[in-house]
Amino acid sequence: MTWQSPISPGYSWYEATTPERPAFPVMPGSRKADVAIIGGGYTGLQAACNLARSGTDVTLIDACRFGDGASGRNGGQFGTGQRVWADETEEVLGREWAQRLFDMAENAKRYVLGFAEEHAIDIEFMPGQLSVGHKASLERDYRNHVEAMTERYGYPHLSFMDREETVSRLGSSHYHFGIRDTGTGHIHPMKLVVGLVRQAALAGAHLYEGTKALKIEKKGGAVVIETTSGTITADRALIACNGYIGNLEPVTASHVMPIRSFIGATTVLHGHTGILPGGESVDDSRFVVRYFRKSKDGRLLFGGREAYTADNPRDISAHIRRQICEIYPDLADVEITHAWGGSVGITMPRQPFCREVMPGVTTIGGYSGHGVMLANYCGKLYAELALGKSTELDLLKQLKIPAFPGGTRFRSALLFLALSWYSLRDRF
Repeated sequence: MTWQSPISPGYSWYEATTPERPAFPVMPGSRKADVAIIGGGYTGLQAACNLARSGTDVTLIDACRFGDGASGRNGGQFGTGQRVWADETEEVLGREWAQRLFDMAENAKRYVLGFAEEHAIDIEFMPGQLSVGHKASLERDYRNHVEAMTERYGYPHLSFMDREETVSRLGSSHYHFGIRDTGTGHIHPMKLVVGLVRQAALAGAHLYEGTKALKIEKKGGAVVIETTSGTITADRALIACNGYIGNLEPVTASHVMPIRSFIGATTVLHGHTGILPGGESVDDSRFVVRYFRKSKDGRLLFGGREAYTADNPRDISAHIRRQICEIYPDLADVEITHAWGGSVGITMPRQPFCREVMPGVTTIGGYSGHGVMLANYCGKLYAELALGKSTELDLLKQLKIPAFPGGTRFRSALLFLALSWYSLRDRF
């Protein structure tokens, strides 16, 4: 029977091509743990896996199934660096801090690929990414970025693409220019989730699905988490809910905002060999970014329609088809076999949010579209933190991430207005 996530719309191509997705029971009553983790995406699973391997008694719960959130439903693109380009970060935080954040992201990239290789997880990695410009006025910024990354940040894998090369590599004349990145790539995100779940289980982590956290508080020196099936009492806890935080913890909810993003998968593109002939993934320069790639079997996976509320469109595929046709008019009649969506956790400056929100309780999220690399790595870093080791999480803790304005009552409406304005600017 096909599983339909109650928190994310649509049945994804990722789920359809991951037939052996393991299931776990509801937590059977109350329990104790050294570390409790709320949220079974990349961050929570990596933390659980690494902690359990160290001999830590760890309990991980998820309100639905592991991977039902962004971790199992995203665009699959790694990217390079943080969500904000390093040379832009440098203007705000200075050269040293920008370099350290960039290096952290590169460590994250290596960690994910190394983890998959070590445990023989077939994540269907395909190399290469194209970042393309939809406005001619952005050309200088793109050229300067390539120069900065090569000369100041020691990253030699970028090259500027003029219009002719961009058209050739995309198989579309829709964009003016771009950057080719041969030092990154894209994956099948659900297969990484499944491989990670299995490794966490093998390590001895206590894994429970269908167990929703209702309340978290500090009592008598312990962290107490009330759930729908019992209470977890732990020495410390990790909140790894990202864009699905809801009302569980107010500090996280005020700093990490969910936005809906949607993806469609076409049938195999027989006869369209000119579309992405090199197999790279693509992201564009719109504020409401469009991101797309070809799967290993030759389908186009296209994401691009964002919604700044919790609402879902009645027909996801119709919205995605319109955007596909803008870039690839010859695909106007192509069959879209799967269409789905989910919530991306963003912050105001598009940098991750990491804080101790109460004694012994750490929250990590707000990866703003770079979660495939960063969420996995931050889960591993949290495990090191819980084991008393110094980690790169200190970099994220020092970032000044402002809360979204408007409080719990008005922040969604204000975000909708602000991002709708930026969406309008994308057109001009």
